[in-house]
Amino acid sequence: MDDTTLQMIRLKSKGYCCAQIILVLALEAQGKTNVDLVRTAGGLCFGINWSGEVCGALSAGTCLISLYAGKGADEEEADDRYSNMMGELIEWFTLRADEEYGGTRCHEILEKFPDRSICSLIVADTYKKCMDILVSHRFD
Repeated sequence: MDDTTLQMIRLKSKGYCCAQIILVLALEAQGKTNVDLVRTAGGLCFGINWSGEVCGALSAGTCLISLYAGKGADEEEADDRYSNMMGELIEWFTLRADEEYGGTRCHEILEKFPDRSICSLIVADTYKKCMDILVSHRFD
């Protein structure tokens, strides 16, 4: 098991959901904490507050990329690479989800994996893909 997997297990055991885990990992990679952001990410859990809609890992992945490249203050603009990075993540997730997970929506995934056995893999893969995208676009 690598360090990220161990961190994910630790966070899951503390009651964090898929979306929160991705953002806690991203914040920790930056040497930061942000309780409000993590709390907010809870609304993305299980397909947006248990509605079964878009997978929380994908939603959190888009938030992760925004954390690095999105607009955050009046005097800022989103990075020029922002849209391309978002497109890469969404395209990757959609293709992977259709092939392996049963769809992009939480309820589709849980129909195929009702025991949620796939969720930790989706979280790990999505986090890794986000970090790969950021590195490929020269974000530290």
